[in-house]
Parts: sequence; structure tokens; C-alpha cells
Amino acid sequence: MTPEELKAKLEEMMALPAETEWIEFKEAKNNYNFNDLGKYFSALSNEANLNGQSAGWLVFGVTNKPPRKICGTSYRLQEPGLERLKWEISQHTNHQTTFMEIHKQGDPQGQGRVILFQIPPATRGVPTTWKGIAYGRIHESLGPLTIQKLDQIRGQATLEDWSAQICEGATSNDLDPDAIAFARQEYKKKRNYSGT
Repeated sequence: MTPEELKAKLEEMMALPAETEWIEFKEAKNNYNFNDLGKYFSALSNEANLNGQSAGWLVFGVTNKPPRKICGTSYRLQEPGLERLKWEISQHTNHQTTFMEIHKQGDPQGQGRVILFQIPPATRGVPTTWKGIAYGRIHESLGPLTIQKLDQIRGQATLEDWSAQICEGATSNDLDPDAIAFARQEYKKKRNYSGT
């Protein structure tokens, strides 16, 4: 994401009339509880999945209520700072899931500094957990993912069979003759078929 794209994304999110299920703003002027950060990681990841979003966003250094303003954050300003955070988060999530990217914008000294945590949506069929618990959002509240939302994510694993999809524009000329011969041979073995 270029600096211009990042600036446009931040402005777009700040202009929203309210936070969404997959976007959360925190002032986090000096520090933020690591365990709470992990819970938001799980919740925003799961909600991004459920709402068909390409990412969830946790934004530090911006006021929560509209009209939102940049207040700046000194969160992890000192070394190793944000560089180690991706690894630290991965140690408490399932499948070592971590941020897609941690973007910094503004004053590096913290006065107008904004941190945008880009969080991947939960994998199809697998809710993102933090210390073994899948979190979610209900408006501005944060808590364990409801059973309905858990079932909705878990049900995604059986919804789509990619091998049954039609490849638009494909013809029989796109098929590998060796692969077809192998498939026929294996089919015959499976069916105990001795004919030609």
C-alpha cells in the first residue's frame, strides 16, 4: 500500500459515521494492553471474514467518536517497537496468524503518529482465536464469538467445492492428455474394471 493509498484509506475510515464490525479506533496515546490487542485481533479478523472484507483494521492514534481527530500515539515508539509485535501476536493465535501489515503514518515522535494494524480475515472455515478463544464484536462490545457466528465461519469449509467449479473459457484442448489417461487408469482400478 503506497503512502497515498494509506492516507486515503485512513481518511475514508475516519469519515465513517460509526465504527464497523471490522474497524476499531483507539487513542492509545502512550500504551495499550497486549491481551486486549490480541482480543481485537481475533475479533476484527473474524468479523472481516463474516462481512466479506479483505482486512480488519485496528487504528491507534485516532479518537473514537465522530468527528474523529488524530490525537497521535507513542505506542511502542522505543525499540524493538512494532517490529517484534507481529511475532508476539503469532505466539497466541491459531496457526500463528499475525498482521498482514503494520502501517505507520505521521510524526515519528508520536505527536501526530497513527498506527494502522491491517488484520487478515479469518481463514474460510476456521475462526481466528486468541489464546484459544475466538472473539467477535456486537456493535461496540467485544466478547467471545457467538455460536451463530462460529457456525457461520465453520460452515464455510463445506460450502464451496473448488474442484466442482466451471473454468470459464476452458475447452477440452486445455486438458492434459497424460492426466486424463492417468485418471482413467485410476478410475478403472477403483471400479475393478478390466475393459478397455
